[in-house]
Amino acid sequence: MAKIKYLVTGAAGFLGGTVCRQLIDRGDEVRAFVLPNDPAIKFVPDEAEVCVGDLTDTESLERLFTVEDGVETIVLHIASIVTVNPDYNQKVIDVNVGGTENIIDLCLSHPECKKLVYCSSTGAIPEMPKGEVIREVDNFEADDVLGCYSQSKAMASQAVLDAVHDRGLNACIVHPSGIMGPEDFAIGETTGSLIQIINGEMPAGIDGGFNLCDVRDLAAGTIAAADKGKCGECYILGNKEVKFKDFAKMVADEAGVKAPGFYLPIGMANIMAGIMEKHAKRKGTKPVMTKFSVYNLARNNCFDSSKAKRDLGYTTRSYQETIRDEVMWLKKEGKIA
Repeated sequence: MAKIKYLVTGAAGFLGGTVCRQLIDRGDEVRAFVLPNDPAIKFVPDEAEVCVGDLTDTESLERLFTVEDGVETIVLHIASIVTVNPDYNQKVIDVNVGGTENIIDLCLSHPECKKLVYCSSTGAIPEMPKGEVIREVDNFEADDVLGCYSQSKAMASQAVLDAVHDRGLNACIVHPSGIMGPEDFAIGETTGSLIQIINGEMPAGIDGGFNLCDVRDLAAGTIAAADKGKCGECYILGNKEVKFKDFAKMVADEAGVKAPGFYLPIGMANIMAGIMEKHAKRKGTKPVMTKFSVYNLARNNCFDSSKAKRDLGYTTRSYQETIRDEVMWLKKEGKIA
Protein backbone atom coordinates (compact mmCIF):
# COMPACT_ATOMS: atom_id res chain seq x y z
CA MET A 1 0.00 0.00 0.00
CA ALA A 2 1.30 3.46 -0.91
CA LYS A 3 2.32 5.79 1.87
CA ILE A 4 0.02 8.81 2.26
CA LYS A 5 1.20 12.33 2.99
CA TYR A 6 -1.33 15.02 3.90
CA LEU A 7 -0.66 18.44 2.39
CA VAL A 8 -2.31 21.06 4.62
CA THR A 9 -2.61 24.70 3.53
CA GLY A 10 -3.25 27.33 6.21
CA ALA A 11 -1.33 25.13 8.64
CA ALA A 12 -0.36 28.04 10.89
CA GLY A 13 -4.00 29.09 11.30
CA PHE A 14 -6.51 28.13 13.99
CA LEU A 15 -8.25 25.32 12.09
CA GLY A 16 -5.23 24.30 9.98
CA GLY A 17 -2.99 23.95 13.03
CA THR A 18 -5.58 21.82 14.83
CA VAL A 19 -5.97 19.62 11.71
CA CYS A 20 -2.17 19.12 11.63
CA ARG A 21 -2.07 18.15 15.32
CA GLN A 22 -4.95 15.67 14.94
CA LEU A 23 -3.37 14.04 11.85
CA ILE A 24 0.00 13.73 13.62
CA ASP A 25 -1.70 12.32 16.75
CA ARG A 26 -3.12 9.48 14.67
CA GLY A 27 0.28 8.76 13.10
CA ASP A 28 -0.08 10.46 9.71
CA GLU A 29 2.63 12.31 7.81
CA VAL A 30 1.92 16.02 7.33
CA ARG A 31 3.44 18.68 5.10
CA ALA A 32 2.35 22.11 6.37
CA PHE A 33 2.07 25.00 3.90
CA VAL A 34 2.86 28.30 5.65
CA LEU A 35 3.23 31.89 4.42
CA PRO A 36 6.77 33.33 4.31
CA ASN A 37 7.70 35.11 7.58
CA ASP A 38 4.42 34.07 9.21
CA PRO A 39 4.98 34.61 12.97
CA ALA A 40 2.42 31.84 13.62
CA ILE A 41 4.81 29.27 12.11
CA LYS A 42 5.93 28.55 15.69
CA PHE A 43 2.48 27.06 16.38
CA VAL A 44 2.82 24.42 13.63
CA PRO A 45 3.56 21.06 15.30
CA ASP A 46 7.29 20.14 15.25
CA GLU A 47 6.49 16.77 13.66
CA ALA A 48 5.08 18.43 10.53
CA GLU A 49 7.34 19.10 7.57
CA VAL A 50 7.05 22.83 6.85
CA CYS A 51 6.82 24.12 3.27
CA VAL A 52 6.96 27.91 2.91
CA GLY A 53 4.97 29.52 0.13
CA ASP A 54 1.96 31.44 -1.06
CA LEU A 55 -1.26 30.27 -2.72
CA THR A 56 -0.77 32.83 -5.48
CA ASP A 57 2.78 31.61 -6.23
CA THR A 58 2.57 28.43 -8.34
CA GLU A 59 6.29 27.73 -7.97
CA SER A 60 5.92 27.40 -4.20
CA LEU A 61 2.78 25.29 -4.67
CA GLU A 62 4.78 22.97 -6.94
CA ARG A 63 7.20 22.45 -4.02
CA LEU A 64 4.25 21.67 -1.74
CA PHE A 65 2.94 19.03 -4.15
CA THR A 66 6.24 17.38 -5.09
CA VAL A 67 6.78 14.16 -3.14
CA GLU A 68 9.13 11.18 -3.45
CA ASP A 69 8.16 8.15 -5.54
CA GLY A 70 5.74 5.72 -3.94
CA VAL A 71 3.97 8.45 -1.92
CA GLU A 72 0.36 9.46 -2.51
CA THR A 73 -1.04 12.79 -1.31
CA ILE A 74 -4.31 14.10 0.04
CA VAL A 75 -4.75 17.88 0.08
CA LEU A 76 -6.64 19.67 2.84
CA HIS A 77 -6.99 23.22 1.50
CA ILE A 78 -7.83 25.35 4.54
CA ALA A 79 -5.90 28.57 3.87
CA SER A 80 -7.85 31.73 3.09
CA ILE A 81 -8.01 35.40 3.98
CA VAL A 82 -10.87 35.90 6.43
CA THR A 83 -12.33 39.38 6.66
CA VAL A 84 -15.40 40.81 8.39
CA ASN A 85 -15.29 43.83 6.08
CA PRO A 86 -17.98 43.21 3.43
CA ASP A 87 -16.42 45.53 0.81
CA TYR A 88 -14.84 44.13 -2.34
CA ASN A 89 -11.16 43.33 -1.78
CA GLN A 90 -9.00 42.18 -4.71
CA LYS A 91 -6.47 40.44 -2.43
CA VAL A 92 -9.25 38.34 -0.85
CA ILE A 93 -10.38 37.28 -4.34
CA ASP A 94 -6.80 36.60 -5.52
CA VAL A 95 -6.01 34.38 -2.53
CA ASN A 96 -9.37 32.73 -1.82
CA VAL A 97 -10.47 32.19 -5.43
CA GLY A 98 -7.25 32.36 -7.47
CA GLY A 99 -5.35 30.37 -4.83
CA THR A 100 -8.02 27.63 -4.86
CA GLU A 101 -7.91 27.52 -8.68
CA ASN A 102 -4.12 27.05 -8.43
CA ILE A 103 -4.60 24.21 -5.92
CA ILE A 104 -7.12 22.54 -8.27
CA ASP A 105 -4.67 22.74 -11.18
CA LEU A 106 -1.85 21.23 -9.10
CA CYS A 107 -4.09 18.41 -7.83
CA LEU A 108 -4.93 17.53 -11.45
CA SER A 109 -1.35 17.76 -12.73
CA HIS A 110 -0.04 15.46 -9.97
CA PRO A 111 -1.37 11.92 -10.51
CA GLU A 112 -0.16 10.88 -7.04
CA CYS A 113 -2.64 13.40 -5.55
CA LYS A 114 -5.66 11.25 -4.73
CA LYS A 115 -8.09 13.72 -3.18
CA LEU A 116 -8.80 17.35 -2.34
CA VAL A 117 -10.88 18.48 0.62
CA TYR A 118 -11.75 22.16 0.21
CA CYS A 119 -12.62 24.06 3.37
CA SER A 120 -15.33 26.53 2.34
CA SER A 121 -17.72 28.27 4.76
CA THR A 122 -21.41 28.25 5.63
CA GLY A 123 -21.22 31.86 4.40
CA ALA A 124 -20.98 30.51 0.82
CA ILE A 125 -24.48 29.00 1.12
CA PRO A 126 -27.46 31.32 0.46
CA GLU A 127 -29.30 32.38 3.60
CA MET A 128 -32.84 31.04 4.00
CA PRO A 129 -35.65 33.00 5.69
CA LYS A 130 -35.75 32.82 9.50
CA GLY A 131 -37.42 29.65 10.69
CA GLU A 132 -36.10 27.60 7.75
CA VAL A 133 -33.11 25.30 8.12
CA ILE A 134 -30.11 25.94 5.84
CA ARG A 135 -28.84 22.81 4.07
CA GLU A 136 -26.11 22.03 1.53
CA VAL A 137 -26.50 23.26 -2.06
CA ASP A 138 -24.91 21.88 -5.23
CA ASN A 139 -24.38 25.20 -7.00
CA PHE A 140 -22.79 28.42 -5.76
CA GLU A 141 -23.30 32.00 -6.94
CA ALA A 142 -21.36 34.94 -5.50
CA ASP A 143 -24.43 37.18 -5.99
CA ASP A 144 -26.51 34.96 -3.69
CA VAL A 145 -24.45 35.78 -0.57
CA LEU A 146 -23.34 38.94 1.24
CA GLY A 147 -19.82 40.20 1.89
CA CYS A 148 -16.55 39.74 0.01
CA TYR A 149 -15.37 36.79 2.13
CA SER A 150 -18.57 34.77 1.61
CA GLN A 151 -18.61 35.68 -2.08
CA SER A 152 -14.99 34.51 -2.49
CA LYS A 153 -15.85 31.20 -0.77
CA ALA A 154 -18.88 30.73 -3.04
CA MET A 155 -16.73 31.33 -6.14
CA ALA A 156 -14.01 28.96 -4.93
CA SER A 157 -16.58 26.27 -3.99
CA GLN A 158 -18.06 26.46 -7.50
CA ALA A 159 -14.55 26.21 -9.01
CA VAL A 160 -14.02 22.96 -7.07
CA LEU A 161 -17.37 21.50 -8.18
CA ASP A 162 -16.71 22.53 -11.80
CA ALA A 163 -13.36 20.72 -11.67
CA VAL A 164 -15.10 17.62 -10.27
CA HIS A 165 -17.72 17.60 -13.03
CA ASP A 166 -15.63 18.78 -15.99
CA ARG A 167 -12.06 17.68 -15.25
CA GLY A 168 -12.38 14.51 -13.15
CA LEU A 169 -11.08 15.99 -9.89
CA ASN A 170 -11.71 13.83 -6.81
CA ALA A 171 -12.81 16.44 -4.27
CA CYS A 172 -15.39 17.21 -1.63
CA ILE A 173 -16.19 20.38 0.29
CA VAL A 174 -16.72 21.11 3.99
CA HIS A 175 -18.60 24.23 5.17
CA PRO A 176 -17.65 25.14 8.75
CA SER A 177 -19.82 27.68 10.57
CA GLY A 178 -18.16 29.94 13.19
CA ILE A 179 -15.06 28.74 15.02
CA MET A 180 -14.04 28.84 18.67
CA GLY A 181 -12.11 26.81 21.22
CA PRO A 182 -8.67 26.48 22.81
CA GLU A 183 -5.34 27.10 21.04
CA ASP A 184 -6.56 30.15 19.10
CA PHE A 185 -3.07 31.66 19.17
CA ALA A 186 -3.96 34.47 16.74
CA ILE A 187 -6.96 35.53 18.89
CA GLY A 188 -9.75 35.53 16.30
CA GLU A 189 -13.08 37.37 16.45
CA THR A 190 -14.84 34.95 18.84
CA THR A 191 -11.89 34.56 21.21
CA GLY A 192 -11.54 38.37 21.26
CA SER A 193 -15.21 38.68 22.28
CA LEU A 194 -14.70 36.05 24.98
CA ILE A 195 -11.79 38.04 26.44
CA GLN A 196 -13.85 41.27 26.31
CA ILE A 197 -16.74 39.63 28.21
CA ILE A 198 -14.38 38.20 30.85
CA ASN A 199 -12.50 41.50 31.29
CA GLY A 200 -15.75 43.47 31.62
CA GLU A 201 -14.94 45.39 28.42
CA MET A 202 -18.32 44.64 26.84
CA PRO A 203 -20.90 46.73 28.68
CA ALA A 204 -23.63 45.81 26.18
CA GLY A 205 -24.21 42.93 23.81
CA ILE A 206 -26.50 42.62 20.78
CA ASP A 207 -29.77 40.72 20.88
CA GLY A 208 -28.83 38.29 18.09
CA GLY A 209 -27.31 34.86 17.72
CA PHE A 210 -24.66 32.84 15.93
CA ASN A 211 -23.54 29.33 15.13
CA LEU A 212 -20.16 28.35 16.55
CA CYS A 213 -18.23 25.08 16.55
CA ASP A 214 -15.36 23.80 18.60
CA VAL A 215 -12.20 23.91 16.44
CA ARG A 216 -11.43 20.31 17.48
CA ASP A 217 -14.78 19.12 16.10
CA LEU A 218 -14.28 21.09 12.86
CA ALA A 219 -10.79 19.60 12.46
CA ALA A 220 -12.11 16.07 13.06
CA GLY A 221 -14.90 16.70 10.53
CA THR A 222 -12.42 17.97 7.92
CA ILE A 223 -10.20 14.90 8.39
CA ALA A 224 -13.29 12.65 8.22
CA ALA A 225 -14.10 14.28 4.86
CA ALA A 226 -10.64 13.21 3.66
CA ASP A 227 -11.31 9.66 4.90
CA LYS A 228 -14.96 9.24 3.93
CA GLY A 229 -16.26 12.27 2.02
CA LYS A 230 -17.87 11.41 -1.31
CA CYS A 231 -16.61 13.00 -4.53
CA GLY A 232 -18.58 16.13 -5.50
CA GLU A 233 -20.43 16.29 -2.16
CA CYS A 234 -20.65 19.22 0.27
CA TYR A 235 -20.92 18.85 4.05
CA ILE A 236 -22.03 21.50 6.54
CA LEU A 237 -20.01 21.35 9.77
CA GLY A 238 -22.18 23.38 12.13
CA ASN A 239 -23.62 23.36 15.62
CA LYS A 240 -26.81 24.50 17.32
CA GLU A 241 -27.56 28.19 16.95
CA VAL A 242 -26.90 30.06 20.21
CA LYS A 243 -28.21 33.45 21.36
CA PHE A 244 -25.51 36.01 22.14
CA LYS A 245 -27.13 36.51 25.57
CA ASP A 246 -26.95 32.78 26.45
CA PHE A 247 -23.39 32.54 25.13
CA ALA A 248 -22.24 35.54 27.19
CA LYS A 249 -23.86 34.07 30.31
CA MET A 250 -22.05 30.73 29.80
CA VAL A 251 -18.74 32.59 29.39
CA ALA A 252 -19.35 34.78 32.46
CA ASP A 253 -20.43 31.79 34.60
CA GLU A 254 -17.35 29.80 33.56
CA ALA A 255 -14.97 32.70 34.26
CA GLY A 256 -16.75 33.76 37.45
CA VAL A 257 -17.50 37.29 36.20
CA LYS A 258 -20.58 39.38 35.43
CA ALA A 259 -22.20 39.06 32.01
CA PRO A 260 -23.08 42.21 30.03
CA GLY A 261 -26.18 43.70 31.61
CA PHE A 262 -27.82 45.05 28.48
CA TYR A 263 -28.49 43.71 24.98
CA LEU A 264 -29.24 46.15 22.17
CA PRO A 265 -32.20 45.27 19.96
CA ILE A 266 -31.08 44.65 16.36
CA GLY A 267 -32.74 47.81 15.01
CA MET A 268 -30.99 50.03 17.55
CA ALA A 269 -27.67 48.22 17.01
CA ASN A 270 -27.95 48.91 13.28
CA ILE A 271 -28.48 52.64 13.81
CA MET A 272 -25.54 52.80 16.24
CA ALA A 273 -23.32 50.81 13.85
CA GLY A 274 -24.09 53.29 11.06
CA ILE A 275 -23.08 56.21 13.31
CA MET A 276 -19.90 54.39 14.43
CA GLU A 277 -18.92 53.61 10.83
CA LYS A 278 -19.27 57.29 9.80
CA HIS A 279 -17.32 58.43 12.86
CA ALA A 280 -14.54 55.89 12.22
CA LYS A 281 -14.32 56.87 8.55
CA ARG A 282 -13.84 60.53 9.50
CA LYS A 283 -11.14 59.63 12.04
CA GLY A 284 -9.52 56.93 9.88
CA THR A 285 -10.02 54.31 12.60
CA LYS A 286 -11.76 50.93 12.78
CA PRO A 287 -15.40 51.04 13.96
CA VAL A 288 -16.23 49.13 17.15
CA MET A 289 -19.38 47.83 15.48
CA THR A 290 -20.40 47.64 11.82
CA LYS A 291 -23.72 47.12 10.06
CA PHE A 292 -22.27 43.91 8.62
CA SER A 293 -21.36 42.54 12.06
CA VAL A 294 -24.92 43.34 13.21
CA TYR A 295 -26.30 41.55 10.11
CA ASN A 296 -24.26 38.45 11.00
CA LEU A 297 -25.92 38.36 14.42
CA ALA A 298 -29.40 39.08 13.02
CA ARG A 299 -29.33 36.61 10.10
CA ASN A 300 -30.59 33.04 10.05
CA ASN A 301 -27.75 30.95 11.55
CA CYS A 302 -29.65 27.67 11.68
CA PHE A 303 -27.54 25.14 9.74
CA ASP A 304 -28.29 21.45 9.30
CA SER A 305 -25.25 19.19 9.82
CA SER A 306 -27.18 15.90 9.60
CA LYS A 307 -25.51 14.92 6.30
CA ALA A 308 -22.02 15.28 7.84
CA LYS A 309 -23.18 13.33 10.89
CA ARG A 310 -24.54 10.55 8.70
CA ASP A 311 -21.75 10.32 6.10
CA LEU A 312 -18.68 11.42 8.07
CA GLY A 313 -19.54 10.56 11.68
CA TYR A 314 -19.27 14.28 12.52
CA THR A 315 -20.07 15.16 16.14
CA THR A 316 -20.15 18.39 18.14
CA ARG A 317 -19.50 18.92 21.81
CA SER A 318 -21.58 21.30 23.95
CA TYR A 319 -20.94 25.04 24.09
CA GLN A 320 -20.33 24.64 27.83
CA GLU A 321 -17.48 22.17 27.26
CA THR A 322 -15.84 24.33 24.59
CA ILE A 323 -16.13 27.49 26.69
CA ARG A 324 -14.73 25.69 29.76
CA ASP A 325 -11.71 24.43 27.77
CA GLU A 326 -11.15 27.79 26.08
CA VAL A 327 -11.31 29.75 29.36
CA MET A 328 -8.82 27.28 30.90
CA TRP A 329 -6.49 27.72 27.90
CA LEU A 330 -6.77 31.54 28.01
CA LYS A 331 -5.81 31.47 31.70
CA LYS A 332 -2.88 29.12 31.04
CA GLU A 333 -1.63 31.42 28.25
CA GLY A 334 -1.96 34.50 30.48
CA LYS A 335 -4.53 36.10 28.14
CA ILE A 336 -6.95 36.56 31.06
CA ALA A 337 -6.38 36.71 34.83
